[in-house]
Amino acid sequence: MLALLPLLRTSWGRRAGSLVAARPPGGVSAGAGLWRAMSLYRTEGRGQPHSPGYRLFFKNEAGHYISPFHDIPLKVDSIESLFNMVVEIPRWTNAKMEIATKEPLNPIKPDIKDGKLRYVPNIFPHKGYIWNYGALPQTWEDPRRKDKSTDCCGDDDPIDVCEIGSKVLSSGDVIRVKILGVLALIDQGETDWKLIAINVNDPEASEFHDIDDVKKYKPGYLEATLNWFRLYKVPDGKPENQFAFNGEFKSKAFALEVIKSTHECWKALLMKKCDGGPINCTNVQVCDSPFHCTQEEARALVESVSSSPNEESNEEEQVWHFLGK
Repeated sequence: MLALLPLLRTSWGRRAGSLVAARPPGGVSAGAGLWRAMSLYRTEGRGQPHSPGYRLFFKNEAGHYISPFHDIPLKVDSIESLFNMVVEIPRWTNAKMEIATKEPLNPIKPDIKDGKLRYVPNIFPHKGYIWNYGALPQTWEDPRRKDKSTDCCGDDDPIDVCEIGSKVLSSGDVIRVKILGVLALIDQGETDWKLIAINVNDPEASEFHDIDDVKKYKPGYLEATLNWFRLYKVPDGKPENQFAFNGEFKSKAFALEVIKSTHECWKALLMKKCDGGPINCTNVQVCDSPFHCTQEEARALVESVSSSPNEESNEEEQVWHFLGK
């Protein structure tokens, strides 16, 4: 079993509509030390990395297992534009890792298709993902709810985040981010929002307030992001991806409204006010949710997952693709 890894820069729950997340001992409020590592989330790996059975579970500061999807608060205290982000995939890596939305406590797991681990291709001039990639907790893009601005339903996942700071993060990190804007990818007829954000602890974070600041201080990054999402399925023989708004990156204000909408969808999901299908809503800290479980039940769920390191590791051979575009 992998050692427990300390994860920094997180915060505790707050009231979100009718949902109340329990506040563990030692919780803190915003203040002069907001940017410091005041609380800890930790991760616990079970199984062999780079194998289908590998799972990365989350614990809070008290050492209790939690769901990164449901139990980590969306917002950082009461500051409107700061949010918690769960990092699934570090920059420059290729393995597609994701929050397991259909499994109890929603650990991070490898994405699998046709029984094989999935890897994004290297498309010149890039290597793997060109940002730290992850999701905002306590959000859900409802596949049965049509978005008014894109005229497409959601993709059944938490909302995705591209973190553009200078540091290469690790899978399972929980960081505070400033939201800067959003891109609307249309994936097989579904809306798949891609938030653009920056780690508040990044040395340049104070320079970034909206999407135009990305154009100003990181010229070419948004164009590279658009091309990356447009082309990343092409080496597998699929057509180029399409976008709403002709591929225009929308502003911070627009992005915040998208986040608000997906958070409302998540609240309905956790209170069983909508059909979540196979989504697993087991949680430890949303006390008035019908899916709430005890700490003992959460531990039993994790312990039922194999921790055997004997499963064969299967890392993909690295190839670079030149698409001439």
